[in-house]
Amino acid sequence: MQEKKLQNHAIMNYNKPKIKIAIIHPCMDNIGGAEKVTLTLVEDLKADLITTNFDKEGVEKMGFYNIPVISIAKISKNVNNRLQKAFFKFMFKRLPKYDLYIVSGDWAMSALIRNKPNILYIHSPIREVWDLKDTIRESKPFYHQKVLFDIYAIVYRFLNTFCVKKAKFVVCNSNNTQRRVLTYLGRDSLLIYPPVETDNLKYKSTGDYWLSVNRFISHKRIELQLETFRRLPNEKLIIVGSYDQLNHFDNYYEKMKALKPDNVEFRTFVSDKEKYELYANCKAFISTSKDEDFGMNIIEAMAAGKPVVAVNEGGHKESVIHNKTGYLVEPNINSIIDGITKIKNPENFKEDCIAQANNFSRQQFTTEIKKLISVFQ
Repeated sequence: MQEKKLQNHAIMNYNKPKIKIAIIHPCMDNIGGAEKVTLTLVEDLKADLITTNFDKEGVEKMGFYNIPVISIAKISKNVNNRLQKAFFKFMFKRLPKYDLYIVSGDWAMSALIRNKPNILYIHSPIREVWDLKDTIRESKPFYHQKVLFDIYAIVYRFLNTFCVKKAKFVVCNSNNTQRRVLTYLGRDSLLIYPPVETDNLKYKSTGDYWLSVNRFISHKRIELQLETFRRLPNEKLIIVGSYDQLNHFDNYYEKMKALKPDNVEFRTFVSDKEKYELYANCKAFISTSKDEDFGMNIIEAMAAGKPVVAVNEGGHKESVIHNKTGYLVEPNINSIIDGITKIKNPENFKEDCIAQANNFSRQQFTTEIKKLISVFQ
């Protein structure tokens, strides 16, 4: 019913004047899936970006140029609480007046309190205080750290829940995220899958390497990939990723480097052009991310005609068609190895992969977002 109302609004308001839109994101200096969604919104809606840190060079590496940006603060990348600082900056900072604010970035949802009308595009409720809370708590070595983390989680759960109530519409990037939002935050939501540059991703050849694209962060479970390929010495893996230059991210990256076998190569902060070439010429793709929100990297791989081996969790279950576009496996080494060894002829998956990826195109995303925005015209 709600979707039908949005469609009627879109038809009624098709010829009305364009509205002035601001897209809000906490920090734009470490480009990942959420940041690419944000930049796509800015570009396709001809909107302004409001953020804190803005890495122009990094943004241009991802293929986005001349982004109109308003920075409300500069927050050092070397502090461990920079996202929390961004959260409070957006809570109290008075922003310029716009006809519509779209918050894309979970640590910026505090902007919903003072800036209306608004839409929240939520990539996930803040994972460290919700679904990953117990895992992170257990990683704290001392009891007093566990107690402090419990207090921290209580505070940010309250703030998360309070802020999301201020959104006119909540839009999620997957059914998986919708379930989290309903369970943890008590809000119904619309589903609009994130945009993938399917037109820029092409099959070129079946190379001799597997590919993994993800941030170097613990819930991506890079160690599973490293140990898997240690046991498959005749296979090669290239892991492309970035990481925040904070102590715990640095520590994880250094730990992964120490565990890396000789048949695995790390590449950090590559451009989209380089990444698309890696997709175009890889053998297949692997993802081990824990309960992934959605997983745009998987769609990118399939758009290049490459099969995927992914853990059977979260958004992977929405994007990978088992036995057609690859294999869903359990998050353990033996099961991952089994999935990898099943892909003997990657070319056999090509057509199904490309067809599946086309369901998540940038054009489809922008059309759905514009349909929702028409409600405010």
